[in-house]
Amino acid sequence: MIIYPAIDIKDRQCVRLVQGSYDDMTIYEKNPVKVAQKWESMGAKILHLVDLDGARNGIRINEDVVKDIVKAVNIPVQIGGGIRDTSGVETYLNNGVKYVIIGTAAIKNPRWLKEMVYRYGERIIVSIDARDGFIATDGWESTSEKKALDYIKELKEIGVSRIVYTDIAKDGMLIGPNFQIYEDLKGQVDIEVIASGGVTTKADIDGLREIGLYGAIIGKALYEGRLNLEEVLK
Repeated sequence: MIIYPAIDIKDRQCVRLVQGSYDDMTIYEKNPVKVAQKWESMGAKILHLVDLDGARNGIRINEDVVKDIVKAVNIPVQIGGGIRDTSGVETYLNNGVKYVIIGTAAIKNPRWLKEMVYRYGERIIVSIDARDGFIATDGWESTSEKKALDYIKELKEIGVSRIVYTDIAKDGMLIGPNFQIYEDLKGQVDIEVIASGGVTTKADIDGLREIGLYGAIIGKALYEGRLNLEEVLK
């Protein structure tokens, strides 16, 4: 199972939110590039970046920061948040980003998503952010009437090979992931799943690994010192 250290970027700074609330934000480092280099030095094999400003309003004001991170490290980078058109996808992929994560736009424009998957294959990952089993969009500030599991089955049909699944209720709470939903996903859909939200202890990681997930994103637990990245990777 691949471990993805998370770097959430808002106003060009490395931050963490609680349950996706922009009103409950902690700034951990003013220079996200330093954080990226730190995780790489501790053995990370890939980085998970989120542009929180882009996720909220679709404007990629942190694009230069992402480019700086790509230049500063020698490991792959995946980025999500605010990527809602072909230009956004191409800009990141042409500037060294390995994988692009599409969230809101994938739901609102499935025809466009299908085109991107056809063009770029496994380099397109879809982000599934769920609240009580229903898809949330626009930086988690809106909740749709579409059930997450039904949507994932649709994604599989159009060729999406990998998703990031976040249980919003768990995100930033340091209370462990929603193991049941990941077991359900593995049992019902043949798709690579990266778990996100609530991963706090080594036991959490072991549990997700036993389910057979492709990867797990760790955020706040690293920044708060609950988990040591080097120990986790060992």
